[in-house]
Amino acid sequence: MASDFAFMVGRGGLVRHRLIWLLATAALVPVPAMAQAPQKAEAQRPATKPPGPTVGEVVVTGQAPAVQTSIDRRSYSVASDLQAQSGSIGDALRNVPSVEVDIQGNLSLRGDPNVVIMIDGKPSGQFRGENKGQALQQLPADRIERVEVITNPSAEFRADGSAGIINLVTKKAKGAGQTGSARLTVGAAHRLTAAASRGYNGKDLSLAGDAFYRHDTTKQVSQETRSRLDPATGAFADTDQGIFTHVNMDIGSLRGSVDYDADDRTRLSGEARVQYTDFRLWAINDTQRYDSGGALAQAFDRPIRVVSERGNGELTGTLRRRFDGEGHELVLSANYEATEDDRTRTGVNITRTPARPDAFDRQHVLTSLRQAEIKGDYTRPLEDGAKLKAGFAVQWDDNSYDNRGFQGLSAPASIPDPRLTNLFEFRQQLSAAYVTYERPLGAVTVLAGLRLEDARLDLDQVTLGQKDENDYFRAYPSLHLSWKLNDAQQLTASYSHRVQRPQPDEFNGFRFLLDPVSFRAGNAQLKPQQTHSYELGWQYRKSPTVLLATAYYRENFDVISDVIRDLGGGVFLTTRENISESRSGGLELVANGRLTKTLTYNLSANGYWTELDTLGLGFSGKRSATTASGRANLNWQVAANDFVQVSGFLNSKRLTPQGYTKPTGMLNLGYRHKVNDRLSVLVTAQDVLGTYGERQVLDTPLLKTRLKRDWDTRSMWVGVVWTFGGGKTRDPGFDFGQGGGGGPPP
Repeated sequence: MASDFAFMVGRGGLVRHRLIWLLATAALVPVPAMAQAPQKAEAQRPATKPPGPTVGEVVVTGQAPAVQTSIDRRSYSVASDLQAQSGSIGDALRNVPSVEVDIQGNLSLRGDPNVVIMIDGKPSGQFRGENKGQALQQLPADRIERVEVITNPSAEFRADGSAGIINLVTKKAKGAGQTGSARLTVGAAHRLTAAASRGYNGKDLSLAGDAFYRHDTTKQVSQETRSRLDPATGAFADTDQGIFTHVNMDIGSLRGSVDYDADDRTRLSGEARVQYTDFRLWAINDTQRYDSGGALAQAFDRPIRVVSERGNGELTGTLRRRFDGEGHELVLSANYEATEDDRTRTGVNITRTPARPDAFDRQHVLTSLRQAEIKGDYTRPLEDGAKLKAGFAVQWDDNSYDNRGFQGLSAPASIPDPRLTNLFEFRQQLSAAYVTYERPLGAVTVLAGLRLEDARLDLDQVTLGQKDENDYFRAYPSLHLSWKLNDAQQLTASYSHRVQRPQPDEFNGFRFLLDPVSFRAGNAQLKPQQTHSYELGWQYRKSPTVLLATAYYRENFDVISDVIRDLGGGVFLTTRENISESRSGGLELVANGRLTKTLTYNLSANGYWTELDTLGLGFSGKRSATTASGRANLNWQVAANDFVQVSGFLNSKRLTPQGYTKPTGMLNLGYRHKVNDRLSVLVTAQDVLGTYGERQVLDTPLLKTRLKRDWDTRSMWVGVVWTFGGGKTRDPGFDFGQGGGGGPPP
C-alpha cells in the first residue's frame, strides 16, 4: 500500500520554473495588459471619421462612468475594483450585478447557469468543458477593463446561452510609442501572480504582447451524507463521506498581437495566444456505509491523486475594411483553437470493514479539442439614423475523449479494465446567418433581428459501437425597444429566443468512475434547451447617479440538468437529462452614485421566482421557490493617493431539480496607495468573516443528500504595480463589444 501511495505522489514542480522563465523572457519582448492589439486613435485616420455611437446608445465623452447601457446590453467597469486587480475573473464577476459565481467557479446569470462567456466578443475555449470553473477561478482579472452583461442578446450574437452572454472586455493601451507594465502580487499559502506587458503604438503599426504566471494553492473540506430508501424495509440506509482536498495549480500564458493599416480604409490584424495549466490534486476520502438498520456495512479510506496538464492555443486573423459613410464597414475573420488535456486520476481503496485486499485504480483521460471558425459582419448606416447589420459564421468542432482505465491489487499489478475504458468522438458543424435593423422613430428606437442556425452533429461512442446524429435547423428572432422619456430617463423592452446546447462530453453515455460510490455519465439523446426571454426596463441617469430597474421572465423547454439516481447499494449515478419545462421571473435593481465628495457606492439586488416541472424525478408535480441575492461596494477616496474599498455579496437559497442550495456570502476589503504616477501598492483581504461555502440539499422521496463544502477562501494579497513608457494618454472612448476603454486606470 505504501508503494501505491508513493506512486500517486509523483513528480515535483518543474513546470513552475519553466513558466517563470517564459514570463521573464516575454517581458523583454518589445510588444499593455491582456495582450490585445491596442486600438490606435482614430485621429490617425485622416480620410475617414471614427464610427459614431449606435442608435439608442448612451453617448460618452471623456472618461466613461462605471455603468454604461445600450439598447441590448449593460457594461460595468471593474477597473477600480481592488479585488479584480489582485484576484481571479471569478472574484471580479462576483461584484457584477446579475452574476453569481459559486465556490467551484460555476457561473450563473440571474440564477440560470446556462451562460456563454466571451473575451472581446469571441467565445473562448478556456471556458468550455470540465475545466471552465477552474479557468474562471484562476485566470487573472486585472486584464479585464469592463464586463458586458447581455441578458437578452440580439440576433447579431450566436443563439447559445439561454441565460445570456457575459463579454469580458480587455484593457487596451492608453499611450503613444512604447508602453508597458509589470505586476507582482503575493498571497498567503505561497500564492503568487506575476504579469508583464509591452506595447508599441505607431502611425500604421501596433504591436502588443504580455505574459502571465500564477501559482495557487487551495484546500477543501467536504462532508456529505447520502440516504437511500431500502424498499425491503421501508427505512433509509446512509452513506457518510468526509473528503479533505489539497490543490496546487500553475498557469502560464503568452499572447501577442499586431495591427497594420495597409491604407486609410484597411486594417489587418493578427493575434496568437498560448496557455499552459498544470493542475495537481491530492485528496483523502473517508467513507462509511450503513444498512437500513443502522449497522456498519462497509468502511474504507481512499487516497486520490489527479494530475492534469492542459495546453491551449489560438490563432486569429481579421480584415477590417471601411467604406464611405460613418460606420460603414466589413469585418472578416478566421479563428483556429486547439486544446490538449492530459489527465490521470489515481486512487487506492483501503477497506477497513469488512477486511479485504487493497484495490488500486487509475484512469487516464486524454481530451483533444479542435475548433475552427470563419465569420463576416457587414454594417451599413441608412437614412434617418437607421442601421443595417448582416453577417454569417461557420464553425467546425472536432473533439476526441479517450478514457483508459486500469485496476488491480497495486499499481505494478494493475491491468486494463474494459469497464473504465472508452473512446468517444464528437464532430459538429454550426452554420449561421443573421440580419438586424435598427431605426429611431421619434423618441422610440427599434432594433429587430433574425438569426438562422443549422447544427449538424455526429456522435460516435466507439467503445459501445453507438453512432448517433443530432441535426436541427432553427430560427431565432429578437426585438429590442427603447423609449426616451426625457434627458434623464428611458424605458426599454426586449424579447429573444435562445438555445442552450449540451457540452460535447455530455453526449458520452459511458459511465465514468468518480469514486466507489459515485459515477457520472452523459446522454446521447440530449436535446438543446429552448428559451423564450422577455424584459422590461427603466433607467434614470443624472450624474453622478445611475438607477436601473429590470423586470424579466423566462420560459424554458427541454431543460438540461443534472439528475442523480441510486444504482443500488448506496452507489449514485449522475447524468444529464432534459427534465421538461421551467419558468422564472424577477426584478433586478441597480444603483450607482456618490454619497459625499469622497464616498461612492454601487448596489444591486435581484429577487426572483422559479418553478420547475419535476415529474419523473421522484416528485408528484411542479416545485417552486422565491429567492433573492444582492451585492454592495463602498469606495472611499481617503486622500489623493489612498483608496479604500469594502465589498460584499449575498446569494440566497436557489432551487435545483431535486433539491436546493443554501444561502452564502462574502465580505472583502481592499486598500491601494499610489506612490507616484508609475508605482502603486495594493493590499486586499478576501472573505474576512469566513462565511463563504457551499451547502447543497437533495430531497426526494427516494434519495436524500446533505453536502457541506468549504474552501480556504480567506486570504490576503499584497501587490505592486509599475507602469512605464507611453506618451500623451489618449481617450480610448467607449466601444461596446470591441474592448473599449473607460474607467480609471488601475
